[in-house]
Amino acid sequence: MARYVESVCKLCRREGIKLFLKGERCLSEKCAIDRRNYAPGEHGQRRSKPTDYGLQLREKQKTRRIYGVLERQFRGYYHKAAHQHGITGANLLVLLERRLDNIVYRMGFANSRSEARQLVNHGHFLVTGRQVDIASYLVKAGDTVQVRDKSKKIPGILSAIQNTKTRGFPAWLSSEIDKLKGVVTSIPTREEIELPIQEQLIVELYSK
Repeated sequence: MARYVESVCKLCRREGIKLFLKGERCLSEKCAIDRRNYAPGEHGQRRSKPTDYGLQLREKQKTRRIYGVLERQFRGYYHKAAHQHGITGANLLVLLERRLDNIVYRMGFANSRSEARQLVNHGHFLVTGRQVDIASYLVKAGDTVQVRDKSKKIPGILSAIQNTKTRGFPAWLSSEIDKLKGVVTSIPTREEIELPIQEQLIVELYSK
């Protein structure tokens, strides 16, 4: 499976905001965007007026990078969202939020979505009692997500749990952090997805 292997700190600098791709490091003084708040590369500090297309592209790239999804898969989510009832942009974000790796991160079992994706791929989680090792698996309302008994002492999971207390949980999730499990109480609405994303720009980009 293809994946991004370069420095993820460059992605935050390119988008101009913290994407929280490295967990707790993003909250420390080591965060790259706090130290060098300009785009990477030779011309990173050059100021230019963005075009409409440039704004739309950056919004799409930012969203892809937040959720760790490559272009082909992201386009697939868009087409699926466009064929659902409701607002396409909101549908797109809801689909991304329902990914199992995102749910694991949101419940506090991983410090970042990339870490959550690795844990899921290694089979450390059960969804409603069944082992699932597909990071893109879409959870449903009522699903229970829990750490397997054999995986409850993994250092990365235990470390994430300690850091979760300062991060909190979305209202659409119920997490029993001490029992290493949680429940998807409902499918999130757009208002409950508190991310700095202008999804309408993504719709405009793909609608051309």
